[in-house]
Amino acid sequence: MYKSFQRKAYQRENANSWERLFGKLLTPIEAFTRNSSASGILLIVCTLAALIIANSPWSDGYHHLLHQPLAVSLGDYKIEMSLHHWVNDGLMALFFYLVGLEIKHEVMVGELSSLSQAALPIIAAIGGMIVPALVYGAINAGGAGSAGWGIPMATDIAFAIAVLILLGDRIPAGLVTILVALAIVDDLGAVVVIALFYTETIQVGPLLAALGCFALQLALNRFGVRKPWPYLTIALVMWTLMLFSGVHATIAGVLGALATPVRTLYNPEEFSREARKLLDKFDIYRRREHNFLESERLVGVLHTLNYGINQAQAPLQRLEHSLHDPVYFLIIPLFAFFNAGVMINAASIGSLVSHPVSIGVALGLLIGKFVGVFGAVWLSVRLGIGKLPTGVNFRHVCGMGILAGIGFTMSIFISELAFKGEDLLLNNAKIAILAASIIASLAGYAWLRAGSNGDEHS
Repeated sequence: MYKSFQRKAYQRENANSWERLFGKLLTPIEAFTRNSSASGILLIVCTLAALIIANSPWSDGYHHLLHQPLAVSLGDYKIEMSLHHWVNDGLMALFFYLVGLEIKHEVMVGELSSLSQAALPIIAAIGGMIVPALVYGAINAGGAGSAGWGIPMATDIAFAIAVLILLGDRIPAGLVTILVALAIVDDLGAVVVIALFYTETIQVGPLLAALGCFALQLALNRFGVRKPWPYLTIALVMWTLMLFSGVHATIAGVLGALATPVRTLYNPEEFSREARKLLDKFDIYRRREHNFLESERLVGVLHTLNYGINQAQAPLQRLEHSLHDPVYFLIIPLFAFFNAGVMINAASIGSLVSHPVSIGVALGLLIGKFVGVFGAVWLSVRLGIGKLPTGVNFRHVCGMGILAGIGFTMSIFISELAFKGEDLLLNNAKIAILAASIIASLAGYAWLRAGSNGDEHS
C-alpha cells in the first residue's frame, strides 16, 4: 500500500511539473521580458564583481587578464587581439546579430510593423537620442572629450526591463511594450552612429568584400535557402573582413541578421494537418510499444514532428530564440565583467562632479534622456501622431523616461570606441555611466512604484 501511495504521489507531482511547464503559453514579448529581467540581475552581479576586483589587491591580475593576447591564425593570415578586444569586437558581434534579428522581427510583425504602432516608440527613441547628444555636446564642445557625444544616446534594455519586472502588476503591460520597442529603435540608432561616426580609417578592398558577403546572404535568402549555417558561415567571413576594413566588426552582425530569412516552409494550416497525422500514428504505435528505447517507430515519429516544428518556424525566429540565452546570460555578462572594472577613489569621485566628460555623460543620461523621451511622447500624443497604449498615462511615460537613462551596455561600448587609448577620459565616462545608470534605476523604480500606489488608492 505504501508503494502504491508513493507511486501515486510521484504521478501527481510529475503531472504538476508538466502542468507548470505547459500550463501557460508565453507570448514572445513575455518570454523576452522574463529572460531580460534575469539577465539584468546577472549583469548587476558581474558589474559588481568587476568593480570589486578592480579596486582590490587582485587589480593587477584583473588588468593582466584583460590584456592577455589571443591569436587565431590560418596559413599566413593571423588575427591577434587581447581578451578584452576579443570580447568587445568578437563576442559582441553576436549581441549585435541578435539586435539585428530583434529589429527585423519587430519591423516585420512586431510593434514596429505598422506606422500607427511604430510612431510613438520611434519618435520617443529619436528624442531620447538627440537630446542627450545635444546635452553632452553643449558641455564638451571643442574639448578633449567631444568625441563622446554618442555615449548617452543608448538605453540598456536588460537593466530597464529588470526594473519594470520588479514592479510586477503595478505597471500596465503596454508600458513594457513601448519600452522594448523604444530600446530596439534606440539600438538601431546606436548601430548607425557606430558605423558612421566611430570608424577611424576605411580600407576599401576588405569593405567591398564584406558587402559582397552581405549580397551573397541576400541572394541565398532570395533563392529560398533556409538552413541557418550558410548564413552564419558567411557572417563569420564578413566579420573578419569588417575587422580588416576599419569599420567596427560588430556591424557585420547586424548586416548578417538583416539577411536572415523570415519565410517558413509550412504555413500554419499545413503544419496542423501534418502534425495531427503524425500524432495519430504516434497513438497507434503507443498502444503496441510502450518504451521509447525499444521502439524505433515512436522515436521516428518524434524526430519527424521535431523537424516539422523547426520548418514551421522562420529561420529568424529559430536563431533569435537560440541566441537569446547565450547572448544575455554569457556574452553581455562577460562584456560587463571585462569593461566595468574601473578604479574608484577620491580623485575619480571628484572628477565625476568636475570633469566635462563625466558631467556630460551623467546629465545626458539623467536629464537628456528624460527630456527627450518624455517630451517626444508628449508632443506626438498632443499632435495626434502617436497614441498611448491602454492603461498607460503620462505618469507612466515619465517613469519610462527616467528608466531610459540606464545606459550601461551600449553606452560603455561606445565609450570604448570614442576614447580608445585615452584612459582618463574612458575611466571618467565609465564611472559616469555606472553612476547615472544606478540613479536612473532607483529613481525610475521609486517613481513608478509611488505612482502605482497612488493609482491603487484613487
